[in-house]
Amino acid sequence: MTDQPQRPVMPENDDSRFSPAPFPASSDNARLVLVTGVSGAGRTTSLKILEDFGYDAVDNLPLRLLPNLLSGDTELKVPVAIGLDIRTRDFGVDQFAEIIASLRAQPGLDLTVVFVDAESTVLQRRFTESRRPHPLTQDRPLVDAIAHEKRLMAPIAAMADMQIDTSRLKATELRKILQDQFASPSSGQMAIFVKSFSFRQGVPGEADLVFDVRFLRNPHYDPDLRNLTGMNPQVGAYIAQDRDFAGFLDRLKALIGPVLPRYAEEGKSYLTIAVGCTGGKHRSVYIARLLNDWISTLGYDVHLSHRDKPAEPDETKPGEMI
Repeated sequence: MTDQPQRPVMPENDDSRFSPAPFPASSDNARLVLVTGVSGAGRTTSLKILEDFGYDAVDNLPLRLLPNLLSGDTELKVPVAIGLDIRTRDFGVDQFAEIIASLRAQPGLDLTVVFVDAESTVLQRRFTESRRPHPLTQDRPLVDAIAHEKRLMAPIAAMADMQIDTSRLKATELRKILQDQFASPSSGQMAIFVKSFSFRQGVPGEADLVFDVRFLRNPHYDPDLRNLTGMNPQVGAYIAQDRDFAGFLDRLKALIGPVLPRYAEEGKSYLTIAVGCTGGKHRSVYIARLLNDWISTLGYDVHLSHRDKPAEPDETKPGEMI
C-alpha cells in the first residue's frame, strides 16, 4: 500500500469494488469523513454505520456551510461524517473540489472522501423495487436519470480517497468494509482480516495484501468437486495434491510472517489479506482458511470471510441494499 492514496476514476463498467485509502490508525488530528456518491448506492446506509462507530453524522449539509463548520477555530471533539450528494443544496463539482482542497490543506484535520457507487442495472432495480423516485428523474426515464447522474458525479469520484461499489454487497458487508477503515479498535492489538474472493468480481479494494492462487489445481474441472467449495475436505485434498502447493504455502507464510509485527509496530489497526482465484469458490477459500488458522496460532486477532463463495440458502442475496 502506497503512502499516498490513489484516486482512480470509477467508470460505469469497472469491475473493481473498492479503492480505499489508508485511514490513520491513531492520530491526534480531528477526523472527518465526507460520504458522497450516486443515488441509491448506499450513502445514507454508510452514514448510519459511521454513526454507530461514534461519528457525529450530518446528512446533506449545504456546501457553503462546510468550511465554517470546520474552520481552524473549531475543535472537533468526536469524529464527524457528513453526507453530500446531488441533492445537497448548492452542490457543484467545482465548489466541491475547492472545498476538498482547502480541507486537505487544513492542519490538524484528517480528511477521507468516500464515494459509493453501483452498477446502473443494480441501481435501476433498487429504485424500481423500492418505488422511490430518482432525484434526477423529472421527465426523463429512470435509466437516463441514472446515466446522467453518473456523468455528473464522475469528477467527484476521481477526487475520492475511497471508492466502494455496493452492487454485490449486503449491508453487513458494507459495515465490515467501513469498520475496517474507520472504526476505532477496541484494543491496541492489530486486527487481521483474511478474505477469499473471485477475480471475476474484482479485487477487494480494502485489501492490503493480495495473493493470486489461480495457478493451483482447479477443482472446478472435477465433476465430483465442482459443486462443492473450499470448505469441503475433498476439495482441500485435491488442491493440496498440486505439485507446487506445499512449496507455495511455505513461501507464503515466510513472506507474511515477518511483516505482521512490522505492520503492528507502525500502528496499523486493521490489516486485510485477500486471496483470489477465478470463481472465489474453491482454491481461494481453501488457502484463506489455511492462512487464517496459521495466523491464529501466531496469537493475532484474525477474522475469516469468503466474499464470493456461494451463499447459504438462508442468506440475503447481494445487491439488495439501498
